[in-house]
Amino acid sequence: MCPTAGRAGVKLACVVGARPNFMKAAPLIREMRAYPDIVPILIHTGQHYDLSMAGRFFQDLELPTPDVSLNVGSGSHAQQTADVMKRLEPAFAEQRPDMVVVVGDVNSTMAAALTAVKMHIPVAHVESGLRSFDRTMPEEINRIVTDAIADYLFATEDSGRDNLLREGVDAGRIYLVGNVMIDSLEQYRPLWQASPVHERLSVAPGTYGVVTLHRPSNVDDGPVLERLITALRDVSAAIPLIFPVHPRTRLRLESMNGATISACGTNADRTRSALRLIEPLGYFDFLALVARARIVLTDSGGLQEETTALGVPCLTLREQTERPITVTCGTNHVVGTTPEKIVAQARRVLDGGGRAASRPYLWDGKASQRIVRVLHGVLAASR
Repeated sequence: MCPTAGRAGVKLACVVGARPNFMKAAPLIREMRAYPDIVPILIHTGQHYDLSMAGRFFQDLELPTPDVSLNVGSGSHAQQTADVMKRLEPAFAEQRPDMVVVVGDVNSTMAAALTAVKMHIPVAHVESGLRSFDRTMPEEINRIVTDAIADYLFATEDSGRDNLLREGVDAGRIYLVGNVMIDSLEQYRPLWQASPVHERLSVAPGTYGVVTLHRPSNVDDGPVLERLITALRDVSAAIPLIFPVHPRTRLRLESMNGATISACGTNADRTRSALRLIEPLGYFDFLALVARARIVLTDSGGLQEETTALGVPCLTLREQTERPITVTCGTNHVVGTTPEKIVAQARRVLDGGGRAASRPYLWDGKASQRIVRVLHGVLAASR
């Protein structure tokens, strides 16, 4: 039975499409269900994962079975966006939500916002106003478009609010609420702290680093990926690096020459390699691994936030970040993709030269409460 069956009230449709969305939507759905007059509708577009692959994340995060699964799958940005819109339109027509809530900056986020607006359904965007100012990033376009058409904009940090005001958004539509990613991190702290991942990987806390790479600008460009692997290999001479490999990245590595694969360490020889490739981890195992790392090297936006909340030094392997508070307040260093810069900064961090950090304002695990309180008030006033 649908978990919302039999309930009457305003309908909030929360649309998710990729793994980062799940961690952002989970605390929102949980908070919505605490209101007797809110009916949450969970719509999974399947942008990156079909339901069978996403099931582990849904189970870990206590997300209900989606009310609607669109099974869009992969494709070009245009194909994926178009497919989400085509499949969402009849879903919205059937479900008749009073508002659509979108999170983050993936293609499904923009597609859902566009579809809702064209159907005259109000849109709330969680994680509004983040800007890298690099329009070659698909996520940047998704952020700009979604913010331009959303009715209610929830920012994680001051820079988000400032960007929206500069773009002409009315201040009355902007809410500084904190970060829902941190809500999930804190909600499930006892579970990820109890993870046996260190025993499974035979590593001691505080003796290793963690690597993630998945952005097209890093993994689809052969020379850039070669440079990054060179840098990681050099850093791993100072500290072992554990590299849960994103499927996209694994395909690129497998298509490269044998020397590069050997430099990373295959499954067969990874116990002897300082740079260990492993399969992707579940949410709890991954958080446990990151929380006890000495250093993290990544191109992930969400991981910049999580390392800041956890106080773990982070090197961002990009030329810019849309989350500047992780640099000004947190543990993040933006180092680009040049091996010399990456290795030099890693050595400084490992020698004790990491950034003195504090947790950003309102990153207290209560962002979802603030968001749903606003939405509940808005919807109640409109009835």
